[in-house]
Amino acid sequence: MSHTVISTTTTTRTRTAGDGFSLNSGYSRTIPGLLKIGQMLALLIVFLCVHCVRGWPSWAVFQYFEVVSLWFLIALLIFFLMHLFRLQAKMPCINWPLTEFFHYSVGTVLILIASIMAAVKSQGVSALVVATVFGFITTFLMAVSLWTSYSVTCGPHQTGKDGHSLPVSVTGML
Repeated sequence: MSHTVISTTTTTRTRTAGDGFSLNSGYSRTIPGLLKIGQMLALLIVFLCVHCVRGWPSWAVFQYFEVVSLWFLIALLIFFLMHLFRLQAKMPCINWPLTEFFHYSVGTVLILIASIMAAVKSQGVSALVVATVFGFITTFLMAVSLWTSYSVTCGPHQTGKDGHSLPVSVTGML
């Protein structure tokens, strides 16, 4: 009986300076990196559309939409930079995959609520309609990131012969 073994190799480029600083330039071409870039661009459009329009039909709704979009834009930028510069390895006391999972779960719900409220209250103002559409796009992208981070954080783990869980390296997955 013959057996076939298929192996795959992932290569990322890393630059290291003399002081231990390393740049993971390949992260921006991975699926989680591209999702984060898409989310940041969509949230930037949402923030700019809501911030630049004058005469909001419902001041409280669009102020909430503006604050939520800016908050999660900054949080996504921080997570992106942490992965790009491999800073999560310098702070091992924090469970980063679980932190990102909670970030995506809260972000998906809050941006969805803000987008629904903005869709109801936009009253045909074109900039606010564009912001609402990009809010829904961001919600979809964050739901995809939530699903992928769930599979990394809460998915099935390998077990050894004795039934105990084996350590799994998630840095290659992210």
